[in-house]
Amino acid sequence: MDPVIVVGAGPVGLTLALALARYEVPVTVLDEAPQQPPGQEERRAARTVVLRPETAALLTRLGCVPDGGTRWTAWRTMRRRTVVARVPFAEPGEDEKPAERERDAPEGGPDGADDVVGAPAEPSPLHLPQHALVRELRLALEREADVRVAGDSRVTILQQDSAGVTVHTRGDNGTSWRGSYLVGCDGARSVVRKLLGARFPGRTAVERHAVAALRAELPWPGEAVLHRSPPRGGEVTARPLPGGVWRLDWLLPPDGALVTPDDLLARVHDALTVWCGDIPAYELLDTGVHAVHHRLARRWRSGRAFLAGDAAHLMGALGTQGLDEGLQDAENLAWKLALAWHHGASDALLDSYQAERRTAVAARLRAADRALQAVRCEGGWHAVRRTVVPGAVRGHDRLLAEGHLGRGALGALPVHARTPLAPAAPPAGSVLVGTEPGAQVADVPVTAPDGSCTGLRDRLGGDLLVVLVAPGTGVWERRHWMGAGLMPGLAAAVSALPMRAELLVTEDYPGAPAHTVLVVRPDGCLVAALSGVRPAELYACADAARGGAVAPAPPPARVAEPSGAAVPEEATANR
Repeated sequence: MDPVIVVGAGPVGLTLALALARYEVPVTVLDEAPQQPPGQEERRAARTVVLRPETAALLTRLGCVPDGGTRWTAWRTMRRRTVVARVPFAEPGEDEKPAERERDAPEGGPDGADDVVGAPAEPSPLHLPQHALVRELRLALEREADVRVAGDSRVTILQQDSAGVTVHTRGDNGTSWRGSYLVGCDGARSVVRKLLGARFPGRTAVERHAVAALRAELPWPGEAVLHRSPPRGGEVTARPLPGGVWRLDWLLPPDGALVTPDDLLARVHDALTVWCGDIPAYELLDTGVHAVHHRLARRWRSGRAFLAGDAAHLMGALGTQGLDEGLQDAENLAWKLALAWHHGASDALLDSYQAERRTAVAARLRAADRALQAVRCEGGWHAVRRTVVPGAVRGHDRLLAEGHLGRGALGALPVHARTPLAPAAPPAGSVLVGTEPGAQVADVPVTAPDGSCTGLRDRLGGDLLVVLVAPGTGVWERRHWMGAGLMPGLAAAVSALPMRAELLVTEDYPGAPAHTVLVVRPDGCLVAALSGVRPAELYACADAARGGAVAPAPPPARVAEPSGAAVPEEATANR
């Protein structure tokens, strides 16, 4: 069978290619830019990415962990002269208990801690330079024999038929390429999106930011900082990077005025003076100005062609992280394309990518737009205090923190409540647990039949997972519990499922009674929780997760089309 074609060798395209390779799917990556060896990518210190813990865990499972990535330990909020509050989101150390934090916080009032709602201790996000992420992805791909990266290959023609996709490229590698499926990960100006005729409506220049990356010693090592009332203009944020480097972002006025180098240096000096008392020694590494756009493609799938990352959506206001969403696109699509490549796929499976991911991104964009109306309206912070933002908490600081940290309405992982890959009705024997169907499972310790012990999320990215909640199994040797109780019947039921599945055992799962059986998709979404061993219901859950039975493949047939013409939507296959 022909490889999957990935157009674009940015972080999203490379992550998708690596994920597909781990599913033993051959991949051809077509990149418009000349191919660079790992380590020779353009280095922009001010171009960085913030990844939610779950997204960072995806890269770890793929064997791509950029060295020196900084995980924030807390979020500080400042006014012009006063540290208002410290909103922690990592577990406190033994010498720093929550009570001590409360004692050190200033009193409430106009400039006090009443303006900030505390956040629970949770894993912190990962912040790293984008070029470091690209370098590690390229190095990981070099170890994959079935991945080919072709630089200087600009796609000019895209044609589909019932058996696959043909694209033509120009450049040093100009030729024709044949693939089973194609994914456009070629950025905001996506050629693939244009060839597919997918509309890309939205808002232009929602926000503008000036950015600087500098090496300096700031008073909060490992902590992100939100300065709500700096001397010049809107808020400024500072986020730590490896090697003592910081990224500073200033919200610019919406008038589009030019930011001169002198103006940017003045902003740097203002911030450092307020934070440190005097301007400390620093090294300015990189600067830039960028506009934030909010756009969402109407269609993410046309037959055998798909869109992902910036080709499908643009976001970034109030700290929301578009690249993180793009990597979530890659994880959602990879296992579905792998299932289709190895075993064939129903339309329900392939359509579920758009149904799930477009819905999730649309909800995040709506939440950001609602929050912007309150946060950026006349009256600023006081207007926020009077405004209830639907689906989010009140407070400028909390809204920004949610966007940067990947939590709340602006950033939390989605729940695919209406996914096509769920049983038509709750299966008999369904039970309620701490995770609702369609949400990401909790990362509890699990044991595999071979006796190996890992976290549940470490087992993602492979087969369907079937997890038995069996308290007490940890005190027994595997040779005892594998042949006792529910295990023999459950193992037989798992072996009869319509897609490959791995059987795991955990001693405890939030909200789950003993003998609960969890059915978990390869991307970590809970399909259902069942009470005991129910072979018929378990089969129905697995069948729903794969999108139902696969229709017989039609005989290959080429579709004659004019040279250079894209296939119209109504003529694409599998729709």
